[in-house]
Formats: sequence, structure tokens, C-alpha cells
Amino acid sequence: MVDFYEEIEDILLEGPFKSKIEKFNTFLSKFESGDMDFVGANPPKRFTTPSYAKICNIVPPQKVPKRSNFATSEGRAKLLHAIAHIEYSAIDLALDAAYRFRGLPEKFYEDWIEVAKDEVYHFELIETLLEELGYEYGDFDVHSSIFEASVKTGHSLLERMAVIPRYLEANGLDATPMILKKLQNFSKDNFIKRVIEALHIILDEEVSHVKKGDYWFKWACKQESLEESVYFDIIKKYYPNEFVKNKNVNIQARIEAGFSCNELNIISQKKVC
Repeated sequence: MVDFYEEIEDILLEGPFKSKIEKFNTFLSKFESGDMDFVGANPPKRFTTPSYAKICNIVPPQKVPKRSNFATSEGRAKLLHAIAHIEYSAIDLALDAAYRFRGLPEKFYEDWIEVAKDEVYHFELIETLLEELGYEYGDFDVHSSIFEASVKTGHSLLERMAVIPRYLEANGLDATPMILKKLQNFSKDNFIKRVIEALHIILDEEVSHVKKGDYWFKWACKQESLEESVYFDIIKKYYPNEFVKNKNVNIQARIEAGFSCNELNIISQKKVC
């Protein structure tokens, strides 16, 4: 038997994506065979630096390369790199949830290891396309906002589930259709066709990830005897200016992921369902 938490910690600390994925796949085989000890000899560490700091240059969000001009290889690479960064970050986010929050039902750990498995697949899809353009993950500057959000919510399952899957990842459900719309202008290009196909796969599977976060957010609400409307209090705590302006909300995807019509009306700042 191997220590579940030590195995995940080792993956979380690994920076280069090829060795991280290799370690994850080795761990996944052990996990799926049931060769795991969930006792946890050591408490979870508080990570202060993201694992990708070993391979990426981290800058403030406003200094990240702009994603535009998809007619050029560099413009396409910048878009793919930004998506790869989200997927790489999502691998660590899923694993960190399984690593950090202990003593929970077995389904919790199964859910987040399954999400991590999907995120590895998503990253590999995008990295393959990026490499075809002559680039790889780490070639462009990135920001660490998502990692910082995970650190800030590391003390609370309720806040982690609200902020990461139910807010940041749910925002991805809104953003991806907008990217797909822009790419349609180049849909006759075979490479862009493959990018579009990859984004559709990611979008479809991300709905289930947000849904898992929704399930565990609501589970945590019940454990703490809180109304589910606490979600908005948590989001305003970390993102005070959110839900102020109308935006392109992916209503159908969010409904599938567990959001109520009342929540969607508040998020959209208008009646949408």
C-alpha cells in the first residue's frame, strides 16, 4: 500500500509537464487498482509557489501576451499556450483538492482524481497542437491568479468549491464559446478545425467538472448548515466587483452543471431563465 497523499504531493511539486504526467499516470494505475492508504502520515503542505514556476515566467495578468491575430502561427500559439496553462493549472487544482481536504467520503477523492485525469488529457490535446506550431508550454509568459485563488481557499472546502470549480471553471464555460466563435472565421483551415474540435471536447467535459464542484459545494453547505446562497457572499469576498455587469453567460452549460435559474439571473444581472 502506498500513501495516497504523499503520492499526490510528489506530483504537485513536479514542474516539467512530461514528468508530471508520467508521475500522474503511474499514480493513477495504483489508485485504480486500490493500492492506496488514505491515513495520511503528514498534514498537507501550504504551497506558496505554483509548480509551473519551474518552467514558465510568471507576470501580472495584464502583462500576459494578448491572444489575437489567429491568422499567424504566433497568434495561434499564444491562444493555445493560454489554454494549455489553464489545463495545466487545472491538473494541480484537482489534485490539490484531493490532497488538501481529508477525511471526506471516498467519492470526493474519486471525483477529483477523475477530473485530474481529464485535465491531463485536455493538456495533452492542446500541447500536441502547440508543438505542431513549433512551440511548447513555457514559451510564453503566464499569470498565477488561479493558483493564488487555490492558496487563499485552502483552509475551507466550502470556499474552495465555490471559488475554483463553481466560479473560475464555470467562467470557462462562458468564455470557450466566445473563443470558438472567433475561430469560426478560420474554420476552413485544417489546423483551426482541429483546435475547434479540441475545444469542444474540453467544453463538454468541463461541464462535468463544474458539476462535481457544485455537488461538493452543496454537500459542504449541508455540513455547515448554510444556505446555498452563501455562494455569492464567498465570491464577493474574493472578487468584490463580480456580478456587476452583464456578460455572456452559458446558460445551458451552467444549468447542466448544477446552477439554479435564480443563481443565473443574479450572475447575468437579468432574467435569463
